[in-house]
Amino acid sequence: MKEKLYINGEWVEAEQYAELFSPYSQEKIAEIPQASDGQVDAAIDAAYATREAMANLTAYEKAEILEKLVVLFKENRMRAAQIISLESSKPLKFALGEVDRTIETYKFAAEEAKRIHGEMIPLDAAKNGANRLAYTVREPIGVIAAITPFNFPMNLVAHKIGPAIAVGNPVVLKPASQTPLSAFFLAELLEQAGLPKGALNVVTGSGRKVGDRLVTSDKVSMVTFTGSPEVGIGIRNKAGLKRVALELGSNAGVIIDDGVDLDKIVPKCVVGAFSNQGQVCISLQRIYVHENLVEAFTAKFKEATEKLVLGDPLDEKTDISALISRKEQDRAKAWIDEAVEADVQLVTGGTIENDLLLPTVLVGVAPHLKVSCQEVFAPIVSINAIQSVEEGITAINDSRYGLQAGIFTNDIATAMHASKKLHVGGVLINDIPTYRVDQMPYGGVKESGNSREGLKYTIEEMTEMKLVIWNQE
Repeated sequence: MKEKLYINGEWVEAEQYAELFSPYSQEKIAEIPQASDGQVDAAIDAAYATREAMANLTAYEKAEILEKLVVLFKENRMRAAQIISLESSKPLKFALGEVDRTIETYKFAAEEAKRIHGEMIPLDAAKNGANRLAYTVREPIGVIAAITPFNFPMNLVAHKIGPAIAVGNPVVLKPASQTPLSAFFLAELLEQAGLPKGALNVVTGSGRKVGDRLVTSDKVSMVTFTGSPEVGIGIRNKAGLKRVALELGSNAGVIIDDGVDLDKIVPKCVVGAFSNQGQVCISLQRIYVHENLVEAFTAKFKEATEKLVLGDPLDEKTDISALISRKEQDRAKAWIDEAVEADVQLVTGGTIENDLLLPTVLVGVAPHLKVSCQEVFAPIVSINAIQSVEEGITAINDSRYGLQAGIFTNDIATAMHASKKLHVGGVLINDIPTYRVDQMPYGGVKESGNSREGLKYTIEEMTEMKLVIWNQE
């Protein structure tokens, strides 16, 4: 299958193509166009020329396009999930869950399109404000460059495209190199939904080439990026004065207090650690368990982990499949080996069988080891004993990341204390930090990012506030 770029409402061939292989089977699944500099510029120009048409759409018209998209995704639910599984090796059960969340995200975007408004400002509260009427309005910021990751190739794209359409901003989308098929599929559906030509453009190619051209273009008003801190910081440094929204990495932790029900907690933690092979920004990576429970927790966690089904992502029974690339698999295995060499206890996993990295549980992990202090993005989880919740809070905060964290406790005071002291963007009480629904304000502190996703909150970042003052004298 030879794909084409999507520029100004037309499907365009490229001069060069790259082969796309399944991470699981290593079979060739498509040929992906590599956009030239001129084609990236053409996509930017198309979006730029569509600004007025998009800005002139009424709230009703924008919501209607998004509602039609929701219907189309519902009609193509299985096809969408199979595309995700094929190109990313996300097990089908989780791919279907992603499609369902994608549908919700665009539904929320349709609803928020009708709620974009400003406020009245009481100027007469000031000494010199008499006889003046003031109000604010929110206007589209302009062309959005959206650079998206492989791990949620439909829903994380939806978190950028949905609010952009709701506002009336045209977009140039650069999807991850391993998961472009989801982006092309979205373009097909939005074409059917009646989105104006040029309002969405999809260009594929290397991040260094395509991404840099988008980030440095004077016609782009905002860059929204989800990915690694290193790339995100580079984007911010190159972007000049344009707005930059960054959703970056994490090594999410959870604290398990004494006295809680482990039978309820362990299944949640296993899902949080190993969903999508641990390739989730808020994947549960560090577990801090009260010393009175750590032995029982570890035994139950090991037992549940070893029941997970490994195999073909297109099989609905599969829980864990291949990492996104052999390179990532080798990197993750090297991090495990480093930990074992440092006398960390390997409870289960740690090996590669049938080209799949087994879900791995480590106990007694020093904070300086890569599996603890860096973002592991693989099916690897660390368990450490703590003497108190305060010790767990200190351990979680001892990180350059701060996206989400969780605590399981029966004590209200302890929960409130943790919610205040954990230095993260979101605190989950009696839940795993991997929990997310798509209308909540999602984002982090420190090297986990500088913005909040969640439709209402993204819309605020994708608009400019304008103040209007009428002198009535």
